[in-house]
Amino acid sequence: MEPAEGQSSGQVHTCQTIFPVHATHRGELSAGQLLKWIDTTACLAAEKHAGVSCVTASVDDIQFEETARVGQIIIIKAKVNRAFTTSMEVGVKVTVQDILTSVQKLISVAFSTYIVRPVGDEKVNLKPVKLKSPQDHLEHSLAIERRRIRLDHEHVFETLMQESNMEDCHCDNVSDTEEDTISTDLTHVQSIELVLPPHANHHGNTFGGQIMAWMETVATISASRLCHSYPILKSVDMFKFRGPSTVGDRLVFKAIVNNTFQKSVEVGVRVEAYNCEEWTTGQARHINSAFLIFNAVNDKGQLLIFPRVKPTTKDGLRRYHGAIARRRIRLARKYILSNKEDTPSSDLWDRSNQTYLSFSNVATLTVLATKCGWEITSTLDNIKIFTHEESNILTVKVEMQVRIPSNLAFFLLSDFRLRRQWDKHYLTCEVVENVNEDEKIYHITSPSVNGDKPKDFVVLVSRRQPCKTGDPYIIAVRSVTLTSVPPSPHYCRNEILCAGFLIHSDGNNSCKVSYFNHVTSGVLPYLAANLTGSSKSIEDTASACIRFLQMDSSRIDSSLF
Repeated sequence: MEPAEGQSSGQVHTCQTIFPVHATHRGELSAGQLLKWIDTTACLAAEKHAGVSCVTASVDDIQFEETARVGQIIIIKAKVNRAFTTSMEVGVKVTVQDILTSVQKLISVAFSTYIVRPVGDEKVNLKPVKLKSPQDHLEHSLAIERRRIRLDHEHVFETLMQESNMEDCHCDNVSDTEEDTISTDLTHVQSIELVLPPHANHHGNTFGGQIMAWMETVATISASRLCHSYPILKSVDMFKFRGPSTVGDRLVFKAIVNNTFQKSVEVGVRVEAYNCEEWTTGQARHINSAFLIFNAVNDKGQLLIFPRVKPTTKDGLRRYHGAIARRRIRLARKYILSNKEDTPSSDLWDRSNQTYLSFSNVATLTVLATKCGWEITSTLDNIKIFTHEESNILTVKVEMQVRIPSNLAFFLLSDFRLRRQWDKHYLTCEVVENVNEDEKIYHITSPSVNGDKPKDFVVLVSRRQPCKTGDPYIIAVRSVTLTSVPPSPHYCRNEILCAGFLIHSDGNNSCKVSYFNHVTSGVLPYLAANLTGSSKSIEDTASACIRFLQMDSSRIDSSLF
């Protein structure tokens, strides 16, 4: 282990040299071995923070960007981003370094959840993570959003499966009459492993990374039976450990191809555990399931096309459609979370991407608020205006000091129907989809500027309350595309890339409201005069916002009904 100067209580760095024993026959690092190293390092970080033994609860989707080879060095950095009551998120960054050139390349960034394993009946409440750097604060804020994705992942998948309703049961892709389809039964693989002391921690629980490595082995064999080549693991859908296993358990791994998508294949793996008594009675414990996505290449390094498959059983048909639903979620996640900051993009609001759009909405605003280099351009009483330029993107921040409790400011500002009372740029604002308590989609119309056609916006508003003292209230805004609200010939449809409010409490009856807005082509006409100094429209709007927020209780009550 490589100690690093200034490490926090939940931070661990490790280095591993890749020897032939860690590699495949092609000299490339085995994905299973890498998963073991990732889990071990992350677990060490979790236990360093908790002070007690920890076990793997889940591992978020993992993408592998680079391939490492024998002789190179793997560098793994793990850090506890946020501690909840009895669980914590650990972020892991994996890079590969070439010894001869010292060049480092990113292999993967992963996030794991660990839970404490108390001794006896003693209840363990985890201490908060000490945040030392701006990056620590950022990851700490985003951890709660990633947790929402984990909790909602299964619900999103089930919703997609219900919507499909197996309506494509007799589609061409699974037709028995097609000669070029292969039965998924031919890809079934089963393997049995006996958990020995080297496979477990000092408490006798099987290492999560060891289970993942065994799963990767059987999944690779399954995929190879379809492509008749050597599959390369490219990504893994979320690992979720449903139950523990211990030394002496027999673990049965069952792998089968679920579906193919031209240049990729999804393999599902189910893990069942048996102790000695369960082994004789055949009573299994389902401890894990995961879905692994592979590519395959020829001798020239070109991606191979996988043959189409056909399920032959009802369960096979369920897995076939499940693979399609998971692919929709993967593609939505990859597109939305690709940090598109250069141009506005109004993503389609769809069942497969709602959770990720909400995450992206809050995460983008959170990242924006933590950026350095804000330049103050105007100060007026209790209003300050800042600008920030980066990669040809201009952002405006307006700070307002308001004499009301932060929770009341949050309540008033998060209901965009009230915004017409203080923002002259809002002609109309209506809720077009009430997604849940924290997410709503609004249709907004704005007045004409310089004789141009009036503009309209369809925006997702995501609101978040503080998880702990010191966290801000968040109201994030971004454009989305909603099929039920198509562009109208009466308006020019425009987009909001990133906007919203962060509200910090300054005491029982005071708070600081910070408003952010990326200046896009749709927003620029309303800000241009102010930015050139020929208008005070931003200050006027901010003053109107403060007056609205500070009006007496009776007026607030009357405005809400």
